[in-house]
Amino acid sequence: MKTIYDTAADAGTFSTLLSAVDAGGLTDTLRSAGPFTVFAPTDEAFKKIPSADLDALLKDVPRLKATLTYHVVPGSHGSKDLKPGELKTVEGRSLHVVREREEVRIDNAKLVTRDIVTSNGRIHAIDTVLMPKIAAVKAA
Repeated sequence: MKTIYDTAADAGTFSTLLSAVDAGGLTDTLRSAGPFTVFAPTDEAFKKIPSADLDALLKDVPRLKATLTYHVVPGSHGSKDLKPGELKTVEGRSLHVVREREEVRIDNAKLVTRDIVTSNGRIHAIDTVLMPKIAAVKAA
């Protein structure tokens, strides 16, 4: 069984996410033992971000790392285990889980593909990139 990173690469629908992971220096993390649950924005989700904003994010490594780790939760959480409430992310903030019948939302993103099991956790594909509110750092 392959890692989160390699499984996402094989899927063919996460190329923008994997480019961001590589740019943020997090490739080894998604290949490590874990376990992790990744709420993985699809390429279609990244297309919702204006290209200038996405380019700026990819060049701002600290902000990029914060954004990417906001999509990762320690442990392997199946979609049936996602209960309404909060999930603490690797980034340190919490994601808000909402369940309405069979639909599951993480913050403002909908799970579009669930429970892709990997050797080091799970991937849940989402339709929107989650953006943590990061305070701007002012130069002294």
